Amino acid sequence: MTATSTVRRIIDVCMSQAVWILLVLAIVIMGLFKPSFYSFGILSNILVQATVLGLLAVAISMVILLGDINLATVGTAGFSALVGVSAMKAGLPVPLAIGVILVMGGLIGLVNGLVVTKLRANALIATLAMNMVLQGGLLAITGGTTISQLPDAYKFVSQGKIGEFPALPLVLIAVFAVFYVIWERTRFGRALFAVGGNYRSAYIAGINVDSVKIWAYVVSGLLSGLAGWLLSGYMGAVTSSFGTTYEMQVIAAAVIGGISLTGGKGSMIGVLAGTLLLTVIQVGLAILGIQSTLITLAGGLMIFVAVLIDALRNLYYARRS
Repeated sequence: MTATSTVRRIIDVCMSQAVWILLVLAIVIMGLFKPSFYSFGILSNILVQATVLGLLAVAISMVILLGDINLATVGTAGFSALVGVSAMKAGLPVPLAIGVILVMGGLIGLVNGLVVTKLRANALIATLAMNMVLQGGLLAITGGTTISQLPDAYKFVSQGKIGEFPALPLVLIAVFAVFYVIWERTRFGRALFAVGGNYRSAYIAGINVDSVKIWAYVVSGLLSGLAGWLLSGYMGAVTSSFGTTYEMQVIAAAVIGGISLTGGKGSMIGVLAGTLLLTVIQVGLAILGIQSTLITLAGGLMIFVAVLIDALRNLYYARRS
């Protein structure tokens, strides 16, 4: 093996596993500055904090993989949670209220999918408008107040524990496992990659492009609704600014994790790594006592880094091919 081929293999590994390398470096660096970072309590808290972000990252990845975008994930989560909690407050049993949240999320995703596919609306503008409508509706209905005092049965998964381990990260693991199988082993998963890679070729190959896109938006909405239930259960409330801190983080987690903004490329393992990386950095900076304004700055830098990594990755593979 020549020196040139060795260097290329190293670069290939760094490009394909960049997010995992950054994650390991972040964990090591945080531990050096704060040895207590490795404690069970902090590490389990990282997994708890990563759960909602991870679900929303998977939700948006479903659409980014197609070469589109869904900026309504956070708005869908908040409005779906509001509808379900309001129904529960009106007397609907907790299981049915949770079902309402998921159905509402799916319906919002269906509307987004139909607008983008059947009306040929620009996905960026359409979903941005939907997000504004949903967040505006949340603010108008709540009147800027907080809906709290949610029953324990509603909060059980979000705040419960199995032994000493919190239950919430188990949902994260289950969702990533399910969607790993969907992306890697099912016809729908292969269709997602095919449409995102080249929708004309996918159409010629017999794939119903519009159907795949609509279902991707529906699944994205369902996952957003699930995130809304878990976040409201974790907070024990639905606020007028529900989930707004996640708006840009979900895109960063997906793109840092290797989901190409041009579509057709990505992996569920990468999305998990991107989610954990962002969470480790945010939780680590908070533990180190960094000012909240600087943590926001770090989040903005991570989004910039995500776009930069995606651009460099695309340029590198384009030159290799």
